[in-house]
Amino acid sequence: MPNLLVQFIYLQLLDLLTTLAFLVAGIQESNPLIRFLVQSAGTPLAGLLVAKGLAAALALFCWRSNRQRLLQRANVFFAVLVAWNLVAFLIRAADVLPA
Repeated sequence: MPNLLVQFIYLQLLDLLTTLAFLVAGIQESNPLIRFLVQSAGTPLAGLLVAKGLAAALALFCWRSNRQRLLQRANVFFAVLVAWNLVAFLIRAADVLPA
């Protein structure tokens, strides 16, 4: 597998884990599509796995159709998203922890 596709899958895994962490911490999902999938699937994990499956299919399509630049941009987007998830989680944790 080429690097871009491996990076994309790794970032999807990180996004899945960080999203689950902030959902457990009581932070609401802000993406309406993901929020719908999470609510419709019955469990957050099931909804997120559906979303990640769709994302992986789109990444595979980009890779097979030689749309490397789009895949690069998606990787940057998800890297920023994972960072945002961590920031949101830390802010929530700081509010909950006693000083």
